[in-house]
Amino acid sequence: MGRAFEYRKATKLKRWGNMARVFTKLGKQITIAVKEGGFDPDTNPRLRVLVQQSKKENMPKDNVDRAIKRATEKDAADYKEIIYEGYGPFGIAILVETATDNNMRTVANVRSYFNKYGGSLGTSGSLQFLFDHKCVFKITPKDGVDPEELELELIDFGVEEIEFDEDENVILIYGEFQSYSVIQKYLENNGFEIHSAEFEWIPNDYKEITDEQRATLDKLLEKFEEDEDVQNVFHNMK
Repeated sequence: MGRAFEYRKATKLKRWGNMARVFTKLGKQITIAVKEGGFDPDTNPRLRVLVQQSKKENMPKDNVDRAIKRATEKDAADYKEIIYEGYGPFGIAILVETATDNNMRTVANVRSYFNKYGGSLGTSGSLQFLFDHKCVFKITPKDGVDPEELELELIDFGVEEIEFDEDENVILIYGEFQSYSVIQKYLENNGFEIHSAEFEWIPNDYKEITDEQRATLDKLLEKFEEDEDVQNVFHNMK
């Protein structure tokens, strides 16, 4: 198994097990996608995948429609995607992706979580060099299509790694950040069912910690995950 796949298997966030949080996260992403690329899924690739993903997550259509409408309302919250970087306890590097309509509130919360558990919030760009920014597609396997052959086919489209997740019966495709739209177009043109298409920060290296240290770090990660402004959390804890 490759580095990216092993990281994903080890860091599936608990927030995705909570339906309300899933809907909140997707709703914000849909609103942001509409503001960036328009409300028509046919001409907005990011929105198109998010709408498909919302169906996979059983998100009510009314929720999706509200998220799309919210982007066109004058008085609606203007969500901004902001990444906060810092060190948790024991030197663990942490990236916190947020979607917020109040940066002052969000940064104060994120800083307080770091401080409470012996970490510190860093400056923008201070830790991103420890991670690789990747696009990650989760697709349904197709009869007669071998993952290894698919990987060879997709190399020219910016794909770096493909793995089959037996637990979920899906294929995970990891590619260069800037290749997102090219990979999505290939998958759609070739009839692959896309479960999700996201961006992830994969650590270049991992830091060993003890079980006792892990317990402390898990408490910090849980605080991040409970915050409604937080979309994703990435770290280099092994």
